[in-house]
Amino acid sequence: MAVPQDGLPARVRIHEVGARDGLQNEKNVVPTEVKAEFIHRLADAGLDTVEATSFVHPTWVPQLADAEQLMPLIGDVAARLPVLVPNERGLERALALGVREIAVFGSATESFAQANLNRTVDASLAMFEPVVAKARQAGATVRGYLSMCFGDPWEGLVPLPQVVGVARRLFDLGCTELSLGDTIGVATPGHVGALLTALGEAGLGPQVLAVHFHDTYGQALANTLAALRHGVTTVDASAGGLGGCPYARSATGNLATEDLVWMLNGLGIDTGVDLARLTATSVWMAGHLGRPSPSRTVRALSHEE
Repeated sequence: MAVPQDGLPARVRIHEVGARDGLQNEKNVVPTEVKAEFIHRLADAGLDTVEATSFVHPTWVPQLADAEQLMPLIGDVAARLPVLVPNERGLERALALGVREIAVFGSATESFAQANLNRTVDASLAMFEPVVAKARQAGATVRGYLSMCFGDPWEGLVPLPQVVGVARRLFDLGCTELSLGDTIGVATPGHVGALLTALGEAGLGPQVLAVHFHDTYGQALANTLAALRHGVTTVDASAGGLGGCPYARSATGNLATEDLVWMLNGLGIDTGVDLARLTATSVWMAGHLGRPSPSRTVRALSHEE
């Protein structure tokens, strides 16, 4: 039963990351045709933003080495299809295929910047600067992912001013949206509210922010609700709860899209997503991966044991 509450948005845009952030964490490479079918099914379920792949060197992410082969197979998908690019070479590859929505992946901490990008925070921002500039010149939008916004497995608690400072610098490069990542899933609702308040005071309001929660401690939905109460209307999620982070071992799966949609439906918040079709898609993908979906909603609706 839908029971709306005051102070919440009427609509939330789900930024689906299962096809990229989810599949890049799989031990085995998923065939290109299966990835293409997955993206088609996600769009057919009503998801209007499906992050498709990453133009990263195959040595670093072999699971997504087929970006050039995948993109032509999903050209007919009726959804936004952003891609992740790590550098200028990745951007050139993406633009050559007609991509007009890209993302870069930064870190709020030095330890993770070294682990993920093999460089300092300053050096990573310097690397992103021409990427963002060239993308914007080409008419593309640019999402900036900011990981380790709440806690870091090497550094522990990440101070709010540190996160705000890197977020401001990333936005000032020309990013059109910032996605705040709780990469190891340690955030709690009060912490989420404090960070969003601090970002707002620095001129980064909810209209340019998205949230990306992991469910390591079972807090992803509670944290999402806290973000919604602060005006955020874009939430990252992964169909079936796929994914984690290959460079942070303590990071478990992303917030499952089905779990998010169940909560939003109960609050009377529109997403445009057909939950039954989305659940069927995750069950289908779980079959290809050879294991059940970790999403509780998928298991409940599909009667998985």
